[in-house]
Amino acid sequence: MSAHTAPSSSLPARLSPAGPAGRPPRHGGRPAVVAVALGIFAVVTTEILPIGLLTAIGGDFAVSDGTAGLTMTLPGLLAAVAAPLVTVATGRHDRRRMLVFFLSLLVIANALAATATGYGAVLVSRVLVGVVIGGFWSVGAGLASRLVPEASAGRATAVIFSAVPLGSVLGVPLGTLIGDAYGWRTAFGAMAVCTLGALILLVVTVPPLPAGEPTRGAVLREALRRPGTRAALLFTVLIVLGHFGAYTYVTPFLEEVAGAGPLAVTLCLLGFGAAGIVGSFAGGALVDRAPRRAFAGAGALLAAAVLALPVLGGVPGAAPVLLVVWGVAYGAVPVCSQRWFTRAVPDAPEAASVLFTASFQATISLGALLGGAAADGHSPSAALVLGGTTAVLMVLAVAAYGRGPASG
Repeated sequence: MSAHTAPSSSLPARLSPAGPAGRPPRHGGRPAVVAVALGIFAVVTTEILPIGLLTAIGGDFAVSDGTAGLTMTLPGLLAAVAAPLVTVATGRHDRRRMLVFFLSLLVIANALAATATGYGAVLVSRVLVGVVIGGFWSVGAGLASRLVPEASAGRATAVIFSAVPLGSVLGVPLGTLIGDAYGWRTAFGAMAVCTLGALILLVVTVPPLPAGEPTRGAVLREALRRPGTRAALLFTVLIVLGHFGAYTYVTPFLEEVAGAGPLAVTLCLLGFGAAGIVGSFAGGALVDRAPRRAFAGAGALLAAAVLALPVLGGVPGAAPVLLVVWGVAYGAVPVCSQRWFTRAVPDAPEAASVLFTASFQATISLGALLGGAAADGHSPSAALVLGGTTAVLMVLAVAAYGRGPASG
């Protein structure tokens, strides 16, 4: 069983490492791979940093948890729109220049949040973050084969994507710790400095990357007609909706239900992120051999942990353990999702990255919005129940796909 379907001749061939004109490749090597990974780390950390600072931001501006959750909703919504639009509009531009532009914009966005005197300024900064996510992810996710020799592309891809769980493991807990000690604005200021460092490294190490065959709207439409792509979209939407509908409000849940203080919340988030790294490598090891079981297993484990938290969260020691289980499960989700997209569209890797980014980010936005409605209307526990139930639906959808004629 796989998400792979027969490639369509209307899609462009994959860009050769030799470049569009057949010139010998100019690789940036490991430093360039590290620079792109650090850029993704900065993007991911900035996107999810409000999760650990949600109550502090809301308290500062006297807004509810659900309203503060707009700091998660807006970037995802804008990223979903930006991913296809930016990729199509900039298809003929040097990819290095695009990476530099987006990281520069991220520095500005973090600086704006760090100096915000009103909630409106915070939301403007989050709009900029959304544009960065859609652009940087779509351009940077598929560059590994152009930064190193083809034989090393697999390892380079793993390094780049390890930045995703590292954003949870290091970025959010450290940002939460800084926010607790010095204020949430200082956490965003620290991210501005971190992003500037990644930008400098990228400028120094990444060589010019002339655009290859541009990803046009027709390519994306053709990719969307493939059964494997539609399956990847459905599974991704359901599992990401469930995760972020719950995880966006995990800090108020830990404070209200588990009775956790600031240090305990930080440690719980750290444990979640560390488990996410384990889940990322485990998912990567399993998804090529058994893509349906890997994705369904991640969804089932996530659903079990999330649904158990409202029931057992008040039991001493239960919440940290369940968050570790949750972290392992979610760590496998991005790698499983992206792998399904790339197997469905193997002949247009940038198009696969665009669809992966757009679906993932749109669903982050929707999950945060629906979870916020549940949290404001009832309680943070209600957001977790909603998220866990949605994850169950994802598992059922994967099981149904496996029994269908397109299961492969």
